[in-house]
Amino acid sequence: MNLQKIFKNKKIIVTGHTGFKGSWLTLWLKLFGAKVIGISNYIPSDPSHFKALGLKKNIIHKKLDLRNLKKLKKIFINYQPDFVFHLGAQALVKKSYTDPVYTWETNTIGTLNVLESLRLLKKECIAVLITSDKSYKNLEVKRGYHENDILGGKDPYSASKGSAELVIQSHLSSFFQRKNTRVRIGIARAGNVIGGGDWSDNRLIPDCVKSWSQNKKVIIRSPKSTRPWQHVLEATWGYFVLAANLKKNINFHGEAFNFGPNTRNYKVISVVQIIEKYWKGISWKVIKKSKKDFHESDLLNLNCNKAKTKLNWSSILNFKETIKMSVDWYKEYYSNSKKIYLFSSNQIKFYQKLLKKRLYKSKIKSRK
Repeated sequence: MNLQKIFKNKKIIVTGHTGFKGSWLTLWLKLFGAKVIGISNYIPSDPSHFKALGLKKNIIHKKLDLRNLKKLKKIFINYQPDFVFHLGAQALVKKSYTDPVYTWETNTIGTLNVLESLRLLKKECIAVLITSDKSYKNLEVKRGYHENDILGGKDPYSASKGSAELVIQSHLSSFFQRKNTRVRIGIARAGNVIGGGDWSDNRLIPDCVKSWSQNKKVIIRSPKSTRPWQHVLEATWGYFVLAANLKKNINFHGEAFNFGPNTRNYKVISVVQIIEKYWKGISWKVIKKSKKDFHESDLLNLNCNKAKTKLNWSSILNFKETIKMSVDWYKEYYSNSKKIYLFSSNQIKFYQKLLKKRLYKSKIKSRK
């Protein structure tokens, strides 16, 4: 699938483009030759991957709160996008406890406002709405969650994401019915995404690199919790593949897809131990979780067979490669941050070459 041909010179709105995943997606679209219109209320971290890349000068950058429907509609009407990738969200579980109203308004009403803006378009548009693996009601079961499993969430973040999915389904039925819509919509649910450029608070790898860059011990609070660790480029490629399939086939309109790693889930402590192989001299301390700590799921897993069979998508990196690519990025940033645009671009190019090589091998294997 020639994604560059699909996205080159296309007008593409990306909400949440200043965030961790959004900045990687925006950079990749720029490398494809797309015309990106980014919408974001603020830069969510300092340091910031978005700022380090200098993306603001290479795109149309719109500072806007997704809760402002009037202004959001105006941007959609003015630019008439060919594609929309909706990543804008309050993405942190802990912050959802300290500011639940903002979390609900941004994640649920923000998604509603994007859908309302899509209704105004006078041309064909492909929209990929990115929610979360935490949209599922987590029953702490070992089997991976399927796209038709029940949605929900104990914490405000998870519940707001589950509710965003209900908003999407309601609008699909009410305003974007397959027989008469110009807008084709897909829903993407990704696993626990990691990679260079993530400096969010209360996330494992950002907490680690922030401590280790200052020669401090990192505090590990849930060493036995497991996650489907996935590199940011794997999930981003999944979003692109979904968009391309939506454009090609209307039967994908309204469908949700999981994007997670092929490898088994690994414990938090396993991640830290693997990082130690690539970043010498680091240290950590495991502490007992306090009863006052915010609720976090101990077990999360996605079943991605639907994406594999219907979209021909599959993650290609193993666990060690995922960790190494992430660590390499941070080591480069802390040694030479001025060259991080080139380094990030080269990681994308490296991943693209790996994709061609491994997907070709898997095709040959399946024919035998």
